[in-house]
Amino acid sequence: MKFIVRLLFTKKVIAPLLKLFLSIRVNGLENIKDLKGNVLFIANHNSFIDAILIWAFVPENLCFTINPIIARKWYVKPLLNIAKFFQIEPNNPMAVKSIINEVKKGSKVVIYPEGRVTTTGSMMKIYPGPAMIADKTDASIVPIYIEGTQYTIFSYFGSKFKVRPRAKVSLNIFKPTKLNVDKNLKGEERKKEIIKQLFDIMTDAKYNSLRYDKTLFESLIDAKNFVGRRKKIVEDIARNPINYGQLLTAAFVLGKQFAKHSKQKEFVGVLLPNAVAAVVAVYGFEAFNIVPCMLNFSTGTKNMISCCKTAEIKTVYTSKQFVIKGGFTELIKTMEEEGLNIIYLEDLKKEITLKEKLTGLFASFFPRYYYNKIKGSVSFKDPAVVLFTSGSEGVPKGVVLSHENIQANMNQISSVLFFSVQDSFFIALPIFHSFGFTCGMILPISRGVKVFFYPTPLHYKIIPELIYDTNSTVTFTTPTFFSGYGKNSHAYDFYSVRVAVVGAEKVKEETIKHLFTNFGISLLEGYGATETAPVLSVNTSMYHKKGSVGRIFPGIEVRLEEVPGIKDGKKLVVRGKNVMLGYLKADKPGVIQPPQDGWYDTGDIVDFDKDRFITIKGRAKRFAKIAGEMVSLTAVEEAISKLWKDYQHAVVAIPDEKKGEQLVLFTTRPNTSFGEISADFKAQGYSDLFVPKKINVLEEMLVMGSGKTNYVALIEKAKELFA
Repeated sequence: MKFIVRLLFTKKVIAPLLKLFLSIRVNGLENIKDLKGNVLFIANHNSFIDAILIWAFVPENLCFTINPIIARKWYVKPLLNIAKFFQIEPNNPMAVKSIINEVKKGSKVVIYPEGRVTTTGSMMKIYPGPAMIADKTDASIVPIYIEGTQYTIFSYFGSKFKVRPRAKVSLNIFKPTKLNVDKNLKGEERKKEIIKQLFDIMTDAKYNSLRYDKTLFESLIDAKNFVGRRKKIVEDIARNPINYGQLLTAAFVLGKQFAKHSKQKEFVGVLLPNAVAAVVAVYGFEAFNIVPCMLNFSTGTKNMISCCKTAEIKTVYTSKQFVIKGGFTELIKTMEEEGLNIIYLEDLKKEITLKEKLTGLFASFFPRYYYNKIKGSVSFKDPAVVLFTSGSEGVPKGVVLSHENIQANMNQISSVLFFSVQDSFFIALPIFHSFGFTCGMILPISRGVKVFFYPTPLHYKIIPELIYDTNSTVTFTTPTFFSGYGKNSHAYDFYSVRVAVVGAEKVKEETIKHLFTNFGISLLEGYGATETAPVLSVNTSMYHKKGSVGRIFPGIEVRLEEVPGIKDGKKLVVRGKNVMLGYLKADKPGVIQPPQDGWYDTGDIVDFDKDRFITIKGRAKRFAKIAGEMVSLTAVEEAISKLWKDYQHAVVAIPDEKKGEQLVLFTTRPNTSFGEISADFKAQGYSDLFVPKKINVLEEMLVMGSGKTNYVALIEKAKELFA
């Protein structure tokens, strides 16, 4: 039997068969030429055929580790005769010791840091045994990341599907690296450090295995090929979900109408709510290489006109129904007076011919062929969308994001947070906001995950009921909005939610406690900026730190800069493939002004620890200089929030003749008292400089469409009241 197995199971026989049945792509073989010294291969573990894939395609004489339980499977036993296997339990010290000795002898051993086949389709936890092998042997570590086998019948995860996704399998081999562990670390601290470093190596391998060199429309086509054209993918409050085939058909048909009015690579305005029509419009623009500029209709007429001028927008696409229901008739009238060409989707729909409908339907069956005919000279490095900063610190700027920027950020998110085609997103954040655009729309659609869109995040009583009704498992929103949902929902409304990511503002401790205590939801706080497409970091179930916004993503370089007068923290500056192409500014309309050397200055003062966790201390521009001392407005807000927990507060600074600047508190709490604030601050150890000198009570806090506090409006109000 062994002779027959060895005769038939040779690399020359097995490799072509595997390529035939699994469409395997092998990348990075050039990275393992001339390997010297102790070498350890580490690989993720998606399925029972991972070992045979590595054996068949890696031109080395490898030894493998295998879990004893798996080794007893009847279909695995024949494979044990074609290569050397060590049966190893993840935490068995003697087994680990034997592997260490084998590596030191010069054997090239393959280990699975996860110690088991994944049941989620993504990375599992790292066991200390495999990590100790890497540490004790001082070996060069060759990361291998296998993608696609988790969807096959040979995995625990793949067996869950009634209709299995048509995944392409890739074997990605990376350059050797080494652990870099402080020699002084001992015991449990050393164990934790090597586990973290091994996890980071695997996470980086996953990120670098995902492609970013394609357009957003090509990702749509790939997703359709992955889950099939019949998969329902987008739904809105009309409750008429559309599948990939319908989305592609509508995008091709509507995009053809756009192309009659706008040129390729032209910047056009998009004024639409969260709805199926908006998704179709965005992909219609992408299909014909027209750049959508997502206009923030909550920012006011003045800022809207400013955005259009800054981006040199000549045409704005919108909906008559939306204009009427949203009360934007005067806005549209002003736009027309400014010379903007307003085109309604309803009018375009009337112009569509039967021939164009049939052409779009035909194209949806051969989308890549048709897209290649119509896309023009678009590159993944070209602009994909223009989003506008909220204007929280002045006149809005246009942020130009390329296809590469968005693809890279989606890959970064996917490398640390797991989303399956079995998930369902619920998104109420507007898609004119970067959080809503990338995380809420492009990410799920590009990954084969259904998404439900709701037009506004402000309906606190309706949204929890819809999350329950749609069985949504993933949501991205802001802490303020989620807090509102939590206060207006039934205890079972969030039963299906397994991932709740919040960002755009700091989450309050009482919000975290309320949602966990009443609904069992652990909020994952993240951080980013429109300029970074948008996410830079996020806490995960694997790695989280209280008070932080998570660990910086793979693929991002960090630079920390001193800020004069600020002792607690440094300014965060970042660079990576997710960093924008550049700004569109009012002083040079239509001209993309790139960040210097690719570095983006976040303007945020942070603490960046040795584990790469980011803790936000405040914005550099949100510090006031009072009597020569720098006072963090964010710190003052947080202190007042601890004092008066059930209300909203915002602190701004205005000029003061005697001390340079003075603090003004806006709050929704009635019956406020300077004495109460002063006494509490003294108990917390703050100086008198932190106590606001003016207070104004509001019925509702002034916020923007994204949910962020509208500091620009509050500063103007403070000047009117107290200057």
